[in-house]
Amino acid sequence: MEQQLVLPLLIVAVALVTWRLVSRRRRERCYLLDYACHKPSDDRKVTTETAGAVIERNKRLGLAEYRFLLKVIVNSGIGEETYCPRNVLEGREERPTHADALEEMDDFFDDAVASVFRKTRVNPRDVDLVVLNVGSFSPAPSLVSRIVGRFGMRDDVMAYNLSGMGCSAGLVAVDLARNVMLTRPNTMALVVTSESCAPNWYTGTDKSMMLGNCLFRSGGAAVLLTNDPAFRSKAKMELRCLVRANIAANDDAHAAAVHREDDDGRLGVSLSKALPKAAVRAFTENLQRLAPRILPAAELARFAARLLRRKLLFSSNNSSNNNNKIDFKTGVDHFCLHPGGTAVIEAVRKSLGLTAHDVEPARMTLHRWGNTSASSLWYVLSYMEAKRRLNKGDRVLMVTFGSGFKCNSSYWEVTRDLHDAGAWEDCIHDYPPENMVNPYMDKFGWVNDVDGQGGGFVF
Repeated sequence: MEQQLVLPLLIVAVALVTWRLVSRRRRERCYLLDYACHKPSDDRKVTTETAGAVIERNKRLGLAEYRFLLKVIVNSGIGEETYCPRNVLEGREERPTHADALEEMDDFFDDAVASVFRKTRVNPRDVDLVVLNVGSFSPAPSLVSRIVGRFGMRDDVMAYNLSGMGCSAGLVAVDLARNVMLTRPNTMALVVTSESCAPNWYTGTDKSMMLGNCLFRSGGAAVLLTNDPAFRSKAKMELRCLVRANIAANDDAHAAAVHREDDDGRLGVSLSKALPKAAVRAFTENLQRLAPRILPAAELARFAARLLRRKLLFSSNNSSNNNNKIDFKTGVDHFCLHPGGTAVIEAVRKSLGLTAHDVEPARMTLHRWGNTSASSLWYVLSYMEAKRRLNKGDRVLMVTFGSGFKCNSSYWEVTRDLHDAGAWEDCIHDYPPENMVNPYMDKFGWVNDVDGQGGGFVF
């Protein structure tokens, strides 16, 4: 009798193990259903005249500080289509109110979050998980609770509110959503990423804290992710891997970008001279972990062989040879880079051996939208889609940097041909312009005759 039960029990056990393995693999899937980038109203655009007026009304600035700010703007790579909060446009940046900050967030929610629900036809009550990141504004109730209430979500929705994570927080939020989905099948996750400019406009004279005003602009993105296989045919991309590197244990890296008060008690983000070095180190750490997971074995073997040969021959003069670098283009079709500033884009371009075509989406995003912090990557991706560059089977690498210091990357596979212009719809035909005109150069170009800093790493 016992022998007769052995076979059926064995079959049941194998079936259960197989079911669990299949179920886990399904939960490990992470599909990008769709996303929407925030486009503020036209009355919030920052023209050259607006930028000059904001600088001129800060009576604390001496001639040196005034020229410094103008020089940074001239070399920033941004155009006249970026957006800032209404309190800045109305000259109230010295005394921002709590209502100013909430108004900026509500404008974003009512546009981007509502848009992604409309595009996907997903009912807000079908959302199981919400992850929001806004680095420097953390009210109570939290902003994620504000979204839950604003869109009438279920009372059992899981809600997470991230703060203080900097420009790299967008992928941190995606990683959190993915990890939660590992334990819950058929989950619909809303990831909301933005930054609050209204209460964080720096009005002092510390040069390390003045840079942010020149590049940081209002924006945001809402993203719907799911591990439900029923949505695979509707998804735009599938997440293949996500790698994070945080070198905050290093004191210099930890202090590279800090939200602090200046000597006069005015709050702002201080960017130290150690920031470029911290960025390179975090970038290197990330790529070392990422390369084995996304590149073909042949490319890894080629690189290892050349590296070994160089070491055996003690040939230091080959260190700058591009042949000694890993060719990431063997495993990546499109590079979605954080548009933190012209120097950021150029540094990554050189490090990865990319072409002007590869970094065009990041440069054009910086010009059109400025640095919208953690949401910037989604504007870059939207540019690629608007230009019809993303086709089924293509592989997309996202790379972003942020305070901490962090470098995060994610690797996606496009699951169908994409052609939605999104927030770029009304202007994509203007990009890239035949001649990249710098409107700030025409008005403030004289400051380039003055020694100073400009266009540096801004995250």
